[in-house]
Amino acid sequence: MSPTETAAVLEPLQEPRVSQAPPRPFRREVRWRALLAFAPAMVYLAVRNVGVIILMLLAGPNDTTAYRSLTAWDGQWYLGIASGGYQGAPDSLLDAHGNRTPQTPLAFFPGYPKLTGWVSDVTWLSVSTAAFLVSIAAGIAAAYALTRIGMLIKGGSRRAGLILVALFAASPMGVVLSMTYSESLFCAAAAWALVFVLRRQWLAAGIACAAAGLVRPTALALVVAVGMAALVCAITAHRRGGIRTALRPLAGALLAPLGLLGYLWWAGAQIRPGEGVFAQLAGWSALQERGWDSAFDGGVATLGFTGDAIAHSDSVHDIGTVLVLFAAVALVVIGFVRRVEWPLMLYGLGVLVMDLGSNGLMHSKARLLLPAFTLLIPIALGLAKRKPATTVLVLSAAAVLSGWFGAHALVAWGYAI
Repeated sequence: MSPTETAAVLEPLQEPRVSQAPPRPFRREVRWRALLAFAPAMVYLAVRNVGVIILMLLAGPNDTTAYRSLTAWDGQWYLGIASGGYQGAPDSLLDAHGNRTPQTPLAFFPGYPKLTGWVSDVTWLSVSTAAFLVSIAAGIAAAYALTRIGMLIKGGSRRAGLILVALFAASPMGVVLSMTYSESLFCAAAAWALVFVLRRQWLAAGIACAAAGLVRPTALALVVAVGMAALVCAITAHRRGGIRTALRPLAGALLAPLGLLGYLWWAGAQIRPGEGVFAQLAGWSALQERGWDSAFDGGVATLGFTGDAIAHSDSVHDIGTVLVLFAAVALVVIGFVRRVEWPLMLYGLGVLVMDLGSNGLMHSKARLLLPAFTLLIPIALGLAKRKPATTVLVLSAAAVLSGWFGAHALVAWGYAI
C-alpha cells in the first residue's frame, strides 16, 4: 500500500479538531441574557433592601429593632398560627378590643401561615425565619409576574415591566412586603393570575385566583376581574366556535372563586355552626366587625377621616395616608384614559373600592392598597419613555421615600398599620 493510500485509511481515525471558542461578542451576549433573566429579582431586592436599611437606621433611635418591627402587629398573628394552627395560637394574641375567643384567629386567612409552617417543618428553620423566606420568595415571584405584565400590555416592554417592579417594591407601604405579613404572597398569586388572563390561559388564571383566595379577602377584587374576563372570552368564543371553544374560559371562571368561598364557608362553619350556608359565608365578616370594627360602609368613614386629617391632623402618617388615597384615585382615572387593559384596571379599581369602602382601621389604608399594583402601570409606561438617568433618579427617590414612610410607620407611629 502506498504512503498516500495509508494516509487516506488512517485519516478517519485521527482525533477531531477541537472547535474554536465562540467569539467574545457571543459570550458577552450570553452573559447579558443571563443577567436579564435575574433582572426582576435584582430590581425588587435592591429596592426592598433600601427600605430595610432605612428601617434599621431608624429602629435604634426609637428603642426598637428591625426584627421586632418586621414581625409586629398582624405579623405576630401569622407567626402564632404558623406555629400552632388556629387552635394553638398563643393566648396573648387578642383582637382590637383586647378580647379573644376560640374563633378570633379565624380572621386571618390560612394561605400564608400554613405555607410558613410547612416551610419551617421541611427546612427545620424557625417559624420567623421561614416566614421571612416565604415573603422574600413570594415578592420575587411577584416581580417576575409584573415584568411579564409590563411586556404584555399595549405599549409595554421589558423596560416598562422592570420599572413596574421597582414602583411596586417602592409603594408607600412597601415595607409590608418585607414583613411577616401575607401581602407578598397574595400579590404573587394575583399578579400571575393576571398574567394568565392576558395570555388567555384560563385554567391557570382560575387556579392562581383560587390560591389568592386562600391568602387575603382582597381576592374578591381578583375574582371579579378574572371571572369577568373569562366570561367575556367564553361568550365571544361560543359565538365564534361553539360551546367546546368556551369550555376553558368557563372552567377558569368557575375555579376563580373556589379558594375565597371555600375558606369563608369553612371559617363560617366554625363561627356559626349549624346555621345555613349563606349565614356561614357571612360569619367571617361578622367576626371582623366584632373584633376589628371592620365592615363595608360605602366610604363614609374614609371621607370623615380624610376631612379630619386635612383640617386638623399634624401627623405625618395621617397626611401621608390621605395623599396615597388621592393618588390612587387619580391613577384609576389616568389608567382608564390611557386605556390600560380593562381586566387590570377592574382589579385595581376593585382593590381601591374595597379599601375606601371599609370603615376599619384608617391607618391601614395605605397598606391595603399595596395589592393594587396595576394602578402603577401608567407611571411605568411613562417612565419607560424617559431617559435612563431620569428613570433611575425617580425610582431611587421613590425607594428612599417609601423606605422612610414605611420605617416611620413601624418605629415612630404608635398604632397598628
